[in-house]
Amino acid sequence: MAMHHNFYLVALSIIVAIQASYVGLYLALRISGAFALNRRLLIAASAMTLAVGIWGMHFIGMLSMGMAADVDYLVLPTLLSFLLCVLVTGIAIFMASLRSPHLLVIAAGVMGLGIATMHYVGMIALNSSARITYDPAYVVVSFVIAVTVSGLALWLAFSAERRPPLFLCATFLGCAVSGMHYTAMQGTTFDFSLAAQSLSTSFMSSDTLAVIVSVVAFAISGIFMLTLVPKRLAESRDHEDQRAGEISADDFNDIEVDDTVTARPADATANAFIDGVSANLLPIEKNGNRLHIAASEVISVHANAHYTYVFNGRDDLFCTLSITEIFERLPKPVFYRTHRSYIVNLAHVGQVKKSGDAAVAELVSPVRRTVPISRARVADLRQELAAHQSRQHSDIA
Repeated sequence: MAMHHNFYLVALSIIVAIQASYVGLYLALRISGAFALNRRLLIAASAMTLAVGIWGMHFIGMLSMGMAADVDYLVLPTLLSFLLCVLVTGIAIFMASLRSPHLLVIAAGVMGLGIATMHYVGMIALNSSARITYDPAYVVVSFVIAVTVSGLALWLAFSAERRPPLFLCATFLGCAVSGMHYTAMQGTTFDFSLAAQSLSTSFMSSDTLAVIVSVVAFAISGIFMLTLVPKRLAESRDHEDQRAGEISADDFNDIEVDDTVTARPADATANAFIDGVSANLLPIEKNGNRLHIAASEVISVHANAHYTYVFNGRDDLFCTLSITEIFERLPKPVFYRTHRSYIVNLAHVGQVKKSGDAAVAELVSPVRRTVPISRARVADLRQELAAHQSRQHSDIA
């Protein structure tokens, strides 16, 4: 069968892919700064948005292709291709959000291979209507396009030194999806010799069905943007205005000390004790256990509603102390308050980069993370970092 396409639907399919990529990446970039339930919601929303957009692009792309006979899409392979898409995009987005170079390479492979595999699994749905054969060269090229271009999109969004506009990253990812699809279709041959000739018996045209699919994809993206993004913005507001003198609800009695963490005093405050517990130790909860973490193990702190999360380089550990109480316990000047809701360990600040009107500090840790810096504190932080590095050189000398 010689294929021909409805170019209006081809353009619509590419727009759906780019739009879903933009919203999916927009949500994914906020995963690293989210915690607990909000983190899981952002991962799920990003994966679902991308999956619907990618699957919708493929489905609209199939509808754009003129068929010589009636085509029945088997339900099971169609659903399986969608579920596969949700799974691989979720895994890829989660690994990319950790901002580790090694995990980013794996994420690119998972994303690209998943997109291509989803396409060929979905094509099984046409086996009852036609005999399908593939040109091996086009199959290989389609996998290469999916892996390399989606990898480039993820790298630009999560790892580039100066991230380009998000729309450009989304365009690359959308092109990876659509480019893979139409390259694969170019090497696909359909044999309808045993199928009935196409008759206008369908109650819905391909154009109408394509528009419905695209509207559903846009609606899902819009719902996630409207429900999750305002919530994330609200969480970034100042939580320091809680009662500065409020007494922590944490009871220090019968609390274990994590044997894997050692408290290394940084200055004279290490000798201070609160209810028999060193002031240099922060109470945390990990895997349902109440433990303590030494100040030397803390990389950053983030205020979240009435509680805080202590980041140790790999995990966000729940802490019931307010950010003001934590800042009072942490040794100075090693720890610096970059924002009313954030504290960083200067020893783990890799570089300070401009971000809009303010800036962000990139942390050096096994799991990459950035911390916002208030515009008024950018210059002061740079001075503190220079002073900290000077102190380190003096200690070495």
